[in-house]
Amino acid sequence: MSVWLPSAPCTPGTCLERTAPVTALPRAVGRLLAVTALLLAGIALLPVGRLIPAGAVRWWCRAVVRASGVRVRVSGAAAPTGGVLLVANHISWLDIPLLAAVRPARMLAKSEIRRWPVAGWLTARSGALFIERDRLRALPDTVARIADALRGGAAVAVFPEGSTWCGRAQGHFRRAVFQAALDAGVPVQPVRLRYRVSGGEASTAPAFIGDDSLLASVWRVVSARGLVAEVGVPQPVAPGCPTDRRALAATAQAQVWGEHTAERHPVEPYGESAPFPAQAARDVERPRRPRRRPPLLAPQQPGVSARVR
Repeated sequence: MSVWLPSAPCTPGTCLERTAPVTALPRAVGRLLAVTALLLAGIALLPVGRLIPAGAVRWWCRAVVRASGVRVRVSGAAAPTGGVLLVANHISWLDIPLLAAVRPARMLAKSEIRRWPVAGWLTARSGALFIERDRLRALPDTVARIADALRGGAAVAVFPEGSTWCGRAQGHFRRAVFQAALDAGVPVQPVRLRYRVSGGEASTAPAFIGDDSLLASVWRVVSARGLVAEVGVPQPVAPGCPTDRRALAATAQAQVWGEHTAERHPVEPYGESAPFPAQAARDVERPRRPRRRPPLLAPQQPGVSARVR
């Protein structure tokens, strides 16, 4: 595994709440069956997916989230039309339909998903773009493919943290994908995702983190009570403002997490002096070598000059 591969310290044992309110078993089973039915309906419509209006896709995505027992609250402006890079923080498998409820888009997914049974085939058929996260040299090609999709007027959805977090902690935005928006000359639309219980407190129940299985995460969601998904859509970042990927990533991160969080979790140290993508493989900060200790001086005695040991 590459040393630069993004990862989160969040694990089910340390981050998931143990006293979350749960609903009755029959209701949880009913929610699971409803989600399954909606997913099967979506699978059946995949061959004609490009012909389905965007409004119907948004309705279906919100229906999937609502069927799982999670209420959805969307606030802010409408996402731009045409090519746009959607970026959001990453907490749960629910993030994907919630992003599509804002604007149907092609997802950027890790290449490992392509090998998953059923899910890999579905992800590929949905038009997703895949990234080989453990091959730094493949990154420029991935950025080029994203830029081509954006130039063609498509929306591409990305989770720049590169990994899921529990929702109470967060990672910094990796900036390579923002180069695609700069190359294509399209806006960046930040999206803020939060999960809370009906009382207003943050909830980690929807988090899909660490070695947690997808089935366990889905069951935790459908059996929870009073979950609310809050989707904030700030104003988009206009094309070319800022003009470099470092500043663009920091601006989008500040819109998602707030200025104080952007300062506490700075953008990862990729080199900015090298043009992208020619020197992308050298954009990773190398570990510093330990400094050599200076030679020790022997204690000076009267009439004797100091000598190096």
